[in-house]
Amino acid sequence: MLDFEDAPRQGIKPGSTSNPNPAGAVPDPFALDKQVEPAEPTGTDESVTGLEQVELGGDRVSVDDKRIINCRADVNQLVPFKYQWAWDKYLNACANHWMPQEVNMAADIATWNDPNGLTDDERMILKRGFGFFSSSESLVANNIVLGIFKHLTNPECRQYLLRQAFEEAVHGHCFQYIVESLNLDEGEIFNMYRELPSVHNKAAWALQYTQSLNDPDFQTGTPENDQKFLRDLIAFYVIFEGIWFYAGFVQFLSFGRRNKMTGTAEQIQYIMRDESMHLNFGIDVINQIKIENPNLWTEDFQREVRTMIDEAMHLEIEYAHDTMPRGVLGLNASMFDEYMKFIANRRCSQIGLAELYPGAENPFPWMSEVIDLKKEKNFFETRVIEYQSGGALSWD
Repeated sequence: MLDFEDAPRQGIKPGSTSNPNPAGAVPDPFALDKQVEPAEPTGTDESVTGLEQVELGGDRVSVDDKRIINCRADVNQLVPFKYQWAWDKYLNACANHWMPQEVNMAADIATWNDPNGLTDDERMILKRGFGFFSSSESLVANNIVLGIFKHLTNPECRQYLLRQAFEEAVHGHCFQYIVESLNLDEGEIFNMYRELPSVHNKAAWALQYTQSLNDPDFQTGTPENDQKFLRDLIAFYVIFEGIWFYAGFVQFLSFGRRNKMTGTAEQIQYIMRDESMHLNFGIDVINQIKIENPNLWTEDFQREVRTMIDEAMHLEIEYAHDTMPRGVLGLNASMFDEYMKFIANRRCSQIGLAELYPGAENPFPWMSEVIDLKKEKNFFETRVIEYQSGGALSWD
């Protein structure tokens, strides 16, 4: 039996002149009639995308060939795994499968249509939350497909990204389903990131960290660009999915705790479980890049990241105040000042940074009962929480 650890290194090499038909080989009926001319050297060592010319007789991939970024190993060879945690997260995500239409919205529709079912402030929280989340899910999905996937040169990590992209599509579907069920104004909800300042400010802040990823000429391979890619991963995983969603999670789930809008709250619980997995995956990727490229984690870069997290935390506090100017659901906006600092501290510690706000505490201990924040640890600390199919989840 072939030992993958001792297998020769793979052989997809742009411009290779090796014989495509070694002695005794059967000619490939689908091969090109003409040999592909070697590309002119560009002075850069581009990462394998999976779309290169396939070399007949190329070597098999060794585990040692694999890296998160700047890898030359053939990304079309899924195994042998180097990062078992990435594959485990893919399997856990598949086990957590759910679809929005599985959730009964009848009670939510009745509550929404009842003039006395919700206060004006409660309706405002819901609509502004729908507006933020609906645009955010699309933004994250586009960033995965157009940016991150291209530069993450590991097949088991890419396998998880494919699943994550699908889950972001399900989340977008979720808010379309809610908006349709409640007969809300689609234009108001889905265009809110262009109309409500606090929602717009978060989207505008995030988009500055997509410019390099969406630049067709951008590629990793230099310390400067590798740091840009690492910074952008932190912006989207640690901040966008790990900080900005949490004020909305508290607000939505507070309705469910009071037996209001229970169908909406149930879908948000499923989304929160998905996003917790996305966060855990992103933290593992970030920490693995740090291990493989310690030169990137400079003191200046760490200060830059801490500044990013501080800016993002204040934007989320602004959003919390904008969505609930008055106390409602047993909540008030000032409680989110403390909560977002608590969450920001957790994110800092998960990527190896000192806490920004020492002493910040969680004013919503019940959130740990819904999805234990202590279990939102990356693979280097402990195993993540057990996931199950969406239909089997309960509030118990």
